[in-house]
Amino acid sequence: MEQEYQKYIPQKAIPFVQFLINEHHFTLKIVNQRQTKHGDFRKLPNGRFQITVNNNLNPFQFLLTLVHEIAHHVTHQKFGRVQPHGKEWKAVFQHLMLPFLRPEIYPNEILPHLAKYLKNPKASTDADVNLSLALRGNIAEAGKNFIFEIPVGNLFKFKNTIYKRGEKRRTRFECLNMTNKRVYLFNQNVEVSKYNH
Repeated sequence: MEQEYQKYIPQKAIPFVQFLINEHHFTLKIVNQRQTKHGDFRKLPNGRFQITVNNNLNPFQFLLTLVHEIAHHVTHQKFGRVQPHGKEWKAVFQHLMLPFLRPEIYPNEILPHLAKYLKNPKASTDADVNLSLALRGNIAEAGKNFIFEIPVGNLFKFKNTIYKRGEKRRTRFECLNMTNKRVYLFNQNVEVSKYNH
């Protein structure tokens, strides 16, 4: 079961990941997609530690999520209870990611965005628009489009609500909610469905 993760990550990353698994003693579970998170780390009632990662991630997202969660585990072991994504976690995460920042693991389309993100990593990689798009190979999931692919003035659906795409403001798009007539700002990596009357 433990070896199952190998088909989810880039081939060249396997020895490093195996080392981390052996070194830090946790159970890795690969689970079905969750809307709100890519992975998590928790202490089980029996005192063991478990890391879960969603099975729908591509190898680059999977590896980054796995190392993100291992960093929570290592931070917990070293420092006890601290801010979940505070300075201790950031330092551990940066340290654990270093061996993976190589072109044979992360392609050149992703590496510069990943290196920039790791200077000050956030709780979610989705907060970094450029990295999130690069990790997905600039391809939205089946049946969806990125918001920047929707023409200005066209309608789209997001979380069962219909919006009209407006102009781009610096980094985000103004979109009119057709129900309450309020304008909302959307990040350019948001995935939406085209709306056809």
